[in-house]
Amino acid sequence: MMRKLFLHILASIFMIACGPQESYDLIITNGLIYDGTTNEPQINDLGIIGDKIVKIGRLHDKKFIQKIDASGHVVSPGFIDVHAHVEDIMRSPVGESAIKQGITLVLGGPDGGGPSPMQDYLDTLSKHALGMNMAYLVGHNTIRKRVMQTDNRPPTPEELEEMKVMVKEAMDAGAFGISTGLKYVPGSFSNVAEVIELAKVAATSKGIYTSHLREEGLGLLEAVEEAIMIGRAADIPIVLTHHKAIGKPMWGASVKTLAMVDSARAIGLDIMMDQYPYTASSTGISVLIPNWARAGGQEAFKKRLEDPATRAQIVDDIMFNIEFDRGGAQLDVVQFAFVSWKPDLNGKTLKDWAIERGLSPTFKNGAELVIEAQLNGGASCIFHAIHEDDVKRIMQHPMTMVASDGRLAYIGEGHPHPRAYGTFPRVLGYYVRELGVLDLQSALRKMTSIPAERLGLTDRGYLKEGMKADITIFNPETVIDKSTFVDPHHYPEGIEYVIVNGQVTIQEGVLTEKRGGRVLRKGK
Repeated sequence: MMRKLFLHILASIFMIACGPQESYDLIITNGLIYDGTTNEPQINDLGIIGDKIVKIGRLHDKKFIQKIDASGHVVSPGFIDVHAHVEDIMRSPVGESAIKQGITLVLGGPDGGGPSPMQDYLDTLSKHALGMNMAYLVGHNTIRKRVMQTDNRPPTPEELEEMKVMVKEAMDAGAFGISTGLKYVPGSFSNVAEVIELAKVAATSKGIYTSHLREEGLGLLEAVEEAIMIGRAADIPIVLTHHKAIGKPMWGASVKTLAMVDSARAIGLDIMMDQYPYTASSTGISVLIPNWARAGGQEAFKKRLEDPATRAQIVDDIMFNIEFDRGGAQLDVVQFAFVSWKPDLNGKTLKDWAIERGLSPTFKNGAELVIEAQLNGGASCIFHAIHEDDVKRIMQHPMTMVASDGRLAYIGEGHPHPRAYGTFPRVLGYYVRELGVLDLQSALRKMTSIPAERLGLTDRGYLKEGMKADITIFNPETVIDKSTFVDPHHYPEGIEYVIVNGQVTIQEGVLTEKRGGRVLRKGK
């Protein structure tokens, strides 16, 4: 009896000395952890309390509220999409088409289209139950249009100062940098000096400069040179966003653009790239129309078409772009994605439309249909004009991050580019597992720690104790995109769990009711 009492007292003393048994909100066990570094992955457990990773180590005997057995799966930091078109996030705050790819953080406002005023936008967005973390860039095109509409001219000193004030407002509100869309109206009407002055404002808040280059087909090399010049003059980190060489005449040009990046880095410039893993781009059909013809807006465009000589020049320029630039030389490489005024065109090509109208699929007839489309309100199109060799070459560069350039997609709505559903699983399944273009660790770093560091985030992008619990768990043997250019509306396979700030938002591939996303503000 005395012996049992003595043992009981010893056990009590041991429990008091050791404290209460550890308890976690969520434990992930037996997963192959890729922590975002270059360290070898290890099978281990991970414990989460609240929104933080508090323990990495063996946790099999610990208490928990929820447990995930990740045997046979990779446990990775949540994927960060540094180029995402999430303009309608308030329509569907969960962002299902993105989060089912394993994305836990998106950087919105690319291509010059970021919101302004930023403070009002972020305050409004923060009231929504978000599925993912949301960060933003301020858009050059947005603020230029607010100040100068679509005028084709340099700003006055007063207008430039007004735009600088807008950039500062955005940076003070928590923007992560400034984006330009120099291919698009009205950014295409700006000169280098204007962009440098605005980039300098972002640089003072340690922001980044992301550039939709002025040209990605003919003129690509000069456009890369311009971006490097802007970064150097403004003393700001550069991202060549959705980097590619588009149009048959430029196939293979990535050899030169990557050499330019390497040369710039060799002299101390901070320049990187992001990329989507597809051989087609997607943007408005107006990209085929010369920008000068669209200065002043839609009514000015209509007016120019009334003049026979001007209309003939517009047609000639569109024909040139179809044959030598984004069109890729054939009408059937221009595929309709969203056509509000003629939905039956969705998924069909410019060639299909010509034949439907009883027209020969010539460049001239194609140009006339492009004009008709623009007059009807425009259309979003997919342009099949990128070579696979350039995709692989850019992907393998150590300074390239993975990014979707995708819009939020909704099952059955339109005919979106498959990147909206499949970018990150496609890299992991097709380019890593099937083709071996990248090893898994390198691919994951391009999705996690490298973009986190680009954004200056210190609490995300890695799996370490004390970091935010943004985590993606996937099966490396089955992960793959299922969305195609022919049949886009399919979620990927193999992304089993997505955890955002400790909330299990995707569980066994299914969307839950939990919403852990937050609005992230740089420096706040």
